[in-house]
Amino acid sequence: MAIRNIVKEGDEILTKVCRPVTVFDDRLRTLVQDMKDTLAKANGAGLAAPQVGVLKRLVLVADDNDEILVLVNPVITHTEGTQTPTEGCLSVPGVWGKTVRPAKVTVEAQDEYGNPVKYTRTGIVAVCFCHEVDHLDGHLYRERVTEYVHFDD
Repeated sequence: MAIRNIVKEGDEILTKVCRPVTVFDDRLRTLVQDMKDTLAKANGAGLAAPQVGVLKRLVLVADDNDEILVLVNPVITHTEGTQTPTEGCLSVPGVWGKTVRPAKVTVEAQDEYGNPVKYTRTGIVAVCFCHEVDHLDGHLYRERVTEYVHFDD
């Protein structure tokens, strides 16, 4: 389909709360495909609609088996434990930081056709669920950073 530009930190759209998706049509499925293409090109672990300039409650998360999970109107319904991952963000290139996130996360959402989906994941996928849902509420992971990490080139 199309590669979309990824919005960078400093753009006001990343601070806004996204609207729920109410229409599950070809336009939504085109957006999903564009986001899949954009995520693949950027080699990221997840992507939220506001990162491509769209204020809709839609995120994509790469699962452990490289399947792309499409989450429309996602809600985190359960968390357990904690982990301290090193996070980065396609909208904040080159910046990495330690955060505290749940170790296990359950998210309920809809797919691009409006069908209900529910996933429970641990590790980096659990982190991505939280990170991407934060984007839908106008928050960047930098708000959660406890310590910045610098990598030598």
